[in-house]
Amino acid sequence: MLRTRTVAAAAAAAAAALLLLPSPAQAAGSVHLYKIYYDSPGKDTRSTASLNAEYVQIRNTTGGAVNLRGWTVTDASNHRYTFGNFTLGKGKTVTVHTGKGRNSAAHVYQGRGAYVWNNDRDTATLRRAGGGWVDNCSYNSTRRDSVMC
Repeated sequence: MLRTRTVAAAAAAAAAALLLLPSPAQAAGSVHLYKIYYDSPGKDTRSTASLNAEYVQIRNTTGGAVNLRGWTVTDASNHRYTFGNFTLGKGKTVTVHTGKGRNSAAHVYQGRGAYVWNNDRDTATLRRAGGGWVDNCSYNSTRRDSVMC
């Protein structure tokens, strides 16, 4: 009888330990939308500085670098930014600015002369090169200028 209780207790402890382990998806992390700054500060003058203060951030929480070549970010009106040959490092974030600038490991630029993200509501969608859905982030607010996804 004592042996049966010991085996049962060990089995229960093992099952409880399994519940505390992260799932494979959690352990692997993801590439996902992290933040949208949809209303740049000040007047909307369409200056480079104002356009670049409107952006979307994408974060990589996977265990390794991810090549985003061909991945897209779109808004609800289908304004589309397509990544060129760009690798997002493990644990890194890239900021996708609306305006013009020089791309780097942490910042890329859409090269637009007009704003993309609506100041009241919109939805950002991130897709893989083949068109497969990765993530989306929506907001419906005029009280803030950004949203964490």
